[in-house]
Amino acid sequence: MDESALHDAAHRLDAELRALGRVVVAFSGGVDSSLLAHSALRTLGPDSVLAVTAQSASLADGELEHCRDLARAWSMPWRSVRTTEMDEPRYRENRGDRCRWCKDALMDALGPLAADRGASVVLGVNCDDLGDHRPGQQAASDRGARFPMVDAGLDKSGVRALAAARGLSVWDRPAMPCLSSRLPYGTPVTVEVLGRVDRAEAALRRMGFADVRVRHYDDTARIEVPREQLADAVDRSETIVGALRELGYRQVTLDLAGLRSGNLNEALGAPAAR
Repeated sequence: MDESALHDAAHRLDAELRALGRVVVAFSGGVDSSLLAHSALRTLGPDSVLAVTAQSASLADGELEHCRDLARAWSMPWRSVRTTEMDEPRYRENRGDRCRWCKDALMDALGPLAADRGASVVLGVNCDDLGDHRPGQQAASDRGARFPMVDAGLDKSGVRALAAARGLSVWDRPAMPCLSSRLPYGTPVTVEVLGRVDRAEAALRRMGFADVRVRHYDDTARIEVPREQLADAVDRSETIVGALRELGYRQVTLDLAGLRSGNLNEALGAPAAR
C-alpha cells in the first residue's frame, strides 16, 4: 500500500468510526486492535470509546497487563471481562468451528456493555483475515459486530504502516493469537494444556525468539520460528529441548518450513498465512 493509498484508507477508517459514533472495542493489544482502539479514541474521544480485553485461559500470560498499560498510556477507557468459552463443550472439543464458540462468548460479554452505552462492538479484523478459516468472524458479524478496518480497505501491511505512521509502539509487535490455536483440531482444549503451551512459548521468548509458536501434539512440541531464525534455533537446540522437557514434552521438533500463522487450518483445506 503506497503513501497515497494509506492516506485514503486512514481517512476511510476515521470516517467509518465517526459514522458509528460510539464503540466498544475488542482489545487484545495486538497491532490490529490497537490501531482500531487508538483510531477510535482520536476520532471519537474518550467518552465514546471503551476498550475491553477478554480474560480467559486462552490469553497468554502478560497480555492482560500489556493491554492495561497501553490503555493507561493513551488515557483510554478500558476494562477486562472474563469470558466463558471454556464452559462450552463445543469449544473444548476443538473442532473446525472452535472460533465460533469463542466469539459467541466474547459477544456475550461485550454485547451488554455496548447496549448500555448505545454503542457498536468493533473488532480489529483486516482484509487479509477474510481469506483465512475464521468462523468466529461470521459468528461475531451475526451478533452485530462491525469490522471498520475491513470497511476501510486495510490489509495487514496497511495496518502496520498506519500504526507506525501514528506512532504506536505496537506497530511491529508479533501477532499473539489465542493459545487454543496451537492445538490441532480434535485435541481437546484444557486449561492444563493451554498453560503448558503458554509456558513453553514464554521460555522461547526469553531466549530471544520473539515471534514463535509451540504446536502441541500430546507429548510432542513442534516449534515454529521465522525462517531467518531456524539456524539459531538449531544452534540452541540443547537449551530449547531442556526447557520444554521440563514442561512435560518428551519430544521437541523444529518445523523447517518456518512460522506460518494459522497453519493448523491446513487440515481443513484452508491456506496458512506467512
